[in-house]
Amino acid sequence: MSYQVLARKWRPQRFAELVGQEHVVQALVNGLSSGRLHHAFLFTGTRGVGKTTIARILAKSLNCEQGVSSEPCGQCSACVDISAGRYPDLMEIDAASRTGVDDTRDLLDKVVYAPARGRCKVYLIDEVHMLSLSSFNALLKTLEEPPEHVRFLLATTDPQKVPVTVLSRCLQFNLRRLTRPEIAGQLTHILGAEEVAFDAEAVDEIARSADGSLRDGLSLLDQALAYGAGEVRAEQVQRMLGAVGRGQLIELYDALVASDRERVSAALAQLESRSPSYARVVQDLIELTHDVAVRQLLGAEGDSALVDEQHLQAWAQALSPELVQLHYQLLNAAVGELKHAPDARIAFAMAIVRLLAFEPAGGSASGGGAGSAGARPSAPRTAAADSSPSRAQHTVAESRAAPAPAASPASKAEHDSAAEPAQRWASMVESEGLRGPLRELALRLEPRQFDQQQWRLALSEGCEYLLSDFTLAELARVVEEHSGGAKLIVDRGGKSDATLAAAQKQAERAQADATEQALQSDPVAQALINEFGAQRVNELH
Repeated sequence: MSYQVLARKWRPQRFAELVGQEHVVQALVNGLSSGRLHHAFLFTGTRGVGKTTIARILAKSLNCEQGVSSEPCGQCSACVDISAGRYPDLMEIDAASRTGVDDTRDLLDKVVYAPARGRCKVYLIDEVHMLSLSSFNALLKTLEEPPEHVRFLLATTDPQKVPVTVLSRCLQFNLRRLTRPEIAGQLTHILGAEEVAFDAEAVDEIARSADGSLRDGLSLLDQALAYGAGEVRAEQVQRMLGAVGRGQLIELYDALVASDRERVSAALAQLESRSPSYARVVQDLIELTHDVAVRQLLGAEGDSALVDEQHLQAWAQALSPELVQLHYQLLNAAVGELKHAPDARIAFAMAIVRLLAFEPAGGSASGGGAGSAGARPSAPRTAAADSSPSRAQHTVAESRAAPAPAASPASKAEHDSAAEPAQRWASMVESEGLRGPLRELALRLEPRQFDQQQWRLALSEGCEYLLSDFTLAELARVVEEHSGGAKLIVDRGGKSDATLAAAQKQAERAQADATEQALQSDPVAQALINEFGAQRVNELH
């Protein structure tokens, strides 16, 4: 049982071996070389990016028997003992288990004593944010003016919980999350040194699952070696991680782009047979959608780690930018749904169905490029669409052509110039989403004359209470932004039957009449009236 896990075996022993933290290494190396080294450091960052490792290397640099240097020898007894965790002048303290003020006071009582072996005593306090407020207060004075032979190295994953009084006494270094190529490169280097057979795709899957943490990547690599009996193969790693092969992912996304329901259904069945992590599949689809969006706007800069150049270019041409953005939003919403869904398989299938069913308002599924994806059928109108104040307003709003992405307010005004004032006013009220007193005022204005310079309306008699300085100014602002610069003029003496409020009442009456006719022709309703004397209650006011 002498096996040593990879995360410990390949822990960096020199600054040169660190991966991806050049900004921290440069500052520490320069400080050691010039002798301008602070007495307290705070290393922050997510788990597994090198906080404790850097602290230990710094302890070696300060106590190496060859002298203070940014390149500790690694051979002397001090370097060997620090690597083994038995050096008496390096005190590693787990703040999560020693949070009390008594533990901190006991530590501070020993600070004044000289080092036992080395030239410097180093206190490494891991997860320092777990200390209690009393412990932080007890530490402040010593942290600000420690003895010459003492260095404090603090590490935390949550710097927001560290009091600002402590932060102001430390040099703070934020260790960044490692990129996928950095993690994959280090894993490839380790597998080569360990003489392990592996697939590049398997290494990339592990690097993606590591989520910026090299230690997590090494732990997953250990798991993959155990799962694959000493080899790291793509098929085995995908099963271990609950991921799907790139071929399956491409087939599913290609079917979505083509709006081919049969292919999508077949791809879902194939996924189900593998029992994948559906959350992982959604993350992969989000990344693919991101790659397509970047390719559409940034061209060759949007290289994908999941799909080849041919597929990426074809999808970028086949999909409209609006539809890609909608896919991204729907997939992000699916991430939250999967966390709370009783059945992840059904939640994932519903997310895929939404990608097929929904499209941007007034948009088209096919882009301006190859146009390989045909336009999807329009979604049917639902009863919810009729719950707004006026069906006539919806009809006007839906009949408008979708504006071009780069259209200016002036071009919008020119586009609407041929429309009648009543239609343009109804369109503006709905599209701008007016609410409260502003909407009440807009519903009771009679549209009279609209042009590029001014929009003239008239307020219905008896509605003067709605006209205040605030509502008038706010409505004028909305009109100016919507029309591209037209001024709002509100007269008095408007006709109440020519307002949107009148159109709303007319639509409600029509709906009530239709309901009444339906009841009169319904045999069940007539039986209730005849046998039990039932009466219909008219809720229309």
